[in-house]
Amino acid sequence: MKAHKYWSIGAIVTMVGTFYTVYKGLKAAHKYFAFGSLICMIMAVYSGHKMISGNKRTRKQMELKEVEE
Repeated sequence: MKAHKYWSIGAIVTMVGTFYTVYKGLKAAHKYFAFGSLICMIMAVYSGHKMISGNKRTRKQMELKEVEE
């Protein structure tokens, strides 16, 4: 799933930005990078969960086909 890859890359980039702003002492920018990192991590976990869990309807149809055979 492409969305998961892009959210993960976004999370890494914003984490690097968060550490950089702490190093430079930029408190206002740090707040925005930290919030962006939080959003990207939440979306990466959500898209990863959707990727792993799959579609329930398709899964039930596959189970019914196996039972019929």
